[in-house]
Amino acid sequence: MPDPAALKVATYNVNGIRPRLPALLEWLAREQPDVACLQELKAADEAFPVEDIHDAGYGALWHGQRSWNGVAILARGAQPVERRRGLPGDEGDEQSRYLEAEVHGLVVGCLYLPNGNPQPGPKFDYKLAWFERLIEHASHLLASGEPVVLAGDFNVVPTDEDIYNPRSWRKDALLQPESRDCYSRLLAQGWIDALRAAHPDERIYTFWDYFRDHWPRNAGLRIDHLLLGNGLASRLIDADVDRWVRDRPSPSDHAPTWVRLRPAAGSGAVDDREPAETQRPAATKTATPAATRAGSKPATKKTVGTKTATKKAATKKTAARKTVVKKAIVKKMVVRKAAAEKTVTRKTAAKRASANTGAKAAPASRKSAARKVAAKKTGRAAAVSKTGAMRKAASKRVAAPPTRKPTRKSAAKVASKPAARPPAKKPASTKKR
Repeated sequence: MPDPAALKVATYNVNGIRPRLPALLEWLAREQPDVACLQELKAADEAFPVEDIHDAGYGALWHGQRSWNGVAILARGAQPVERRRGLPGDEGDEQSRYLEAEVHGLVVGCLYLPNGNPQPGPKFDYKLAWFERLIEHASHLLASGEPVVLAGDFNVVPTDEDIYNPRSWRKDALLQPESRDCYSRLLAQGWIDALRAAHPDERIYTFWDYFRDHWPRNAGLRIDHLLLGNGLASRLIDADVDRWVRDRPSPSDHAPTWVRLRPAAGSGAVDDREPAETQRPAATKTATPAATRAGSKPATKKTVGTKTATKKAATKKTAARKTVVKKAIVKKMVVRKAAAEKTVTRKTAAKRASANTGAKAAPASRKSAARKVAAKKTGRAAAVSKTGAMRKAASKRVAAPPTRKPTRKSAAKVASKPAARPPAKKPASTKKR
């Protein structure tokens, strides 16, 4: 059972606070993080749903920007005290990417590091310049000696163990050597990557792209980080990812990532969180009253047996998650296979029907063709016969024209003609020989 005095600090890239508000409120009510750092609000300051956040029992600071960027810090039962708005080092930078506040005894820096794509180019140059400013500011936070958490979407995959398959992402700004070098230099200052510290050998992801079934295939990336500074590593109880949020309707492509910290030993600090029932009347979970928690003893170090039990529980939880993912993948494969078989069955039936129709129509078409050929032949023979008869008749008319019966007129005309005279004899020639 979680220690009620422990602090749960989370980071969540909501990818648009207005469309994801129901999912955000559901997560806050179910998981009850004490501090929640939000990124990619994609809303101007006046569009931030502060009333809904207050009704959920949280105080809020936000640094909005219309359509892009935007960060916020929520505190359960308390109001965060602002320390800085915007990362120092560039007065002309107008992008809303950094917000810093004091809350529940911690200094919390909420950040949304630039993506940097496409690279190379001005966007990647801006990413690296912003990273350098973060490294500089982070060194001052460590120098202050205050317990501090840097939480947010860093847009960097630290190693190839933090991505399902690096080959298809080699040209992406998230995996470039320059980006990874900046992250390594940041850790070298003394920051602890809480999620990797809690899961040193496990492939654990915080982001799954919307495309190409990345979520059902668990093809994810680890780009959301919680860095602990100034002694907070010794207070680390656990860290994990609320994967169930990614599986909700219309989700963000990120899942909330969190770390649980035990109270500072011997600090004598009073828990400033107000009871949940005074802030969230509709909440299902109840919080231990502040007076009771204030008098409780600080948590001591875990024994070996407790650590072993915790490790076994975490292993079982991981196995259960993997089983759920595998079942989802198998189910999807079965559905796809059934759909494919159904399609093949339909095509086969259509082919058979077409073949049957063709077979029935073939005799009729052959008969029709035979009739047409016979008709053509008959027509040609008749034409030839007719033509021959006409030619014969014409030749007869030319060779022996028909005799006509003489009429009376023609007979009289013949009779009135004088008889032909016999040719006159030539007189004997008088020419002497």
